[in-house]
Amino acid sequence: MKLVIYFALTAVAVAAPDHGAPRRYGSGSHESGEIIRHDFHIQDDGTYVLGVETSNGIVVSQSGAPSGPQNAVESSGYFSWTAPDGTPVHVKFVADENGYQPESDHLPVAPEFPHPIPDFVLAQIAKAAEEDRHRSRETYYD
Repeated sequence: MKLVIYFALTAVAVAAPDHGAPRRYGSGSHESGEIIRHDFHIQDDGTYVLGVETSNGIVVSQSGAPSGPQNAVESSGYFSWTAPDGTPVHVKFVADENGYQPESDHLPVAPEFPHPIPDFVLAQIAKAAEEDRHRSRETYYD
């Protein structure tokens, strides 16, 4: 019985939050922040406006409204924070029928398409096409 009580108390101690330890956030910062402004207004038709600011410099501003034949909510806004190295990061976005579309100097950019295809890749594609032309229907999926 003492063993059961010991394990129960150990489980409670391990699960208890450690209020004295610094919290780690996604940016790698150990600085916690307090919410200094939180405005959220939503209308009966689904239109909304959201604004949040924290004491550690995080700012969020977003608004949206139902739109289109399926009445899906289209949103736009921005959010910003200061990276651990001191760089200010700003992201503007639109979320609509074309998906989530963020814009920022801090986001990676894919190479322009179409980019040149190397000759060895074109040769391999041609070889595979030639093999497919000579393959019989019965062995095509073997």
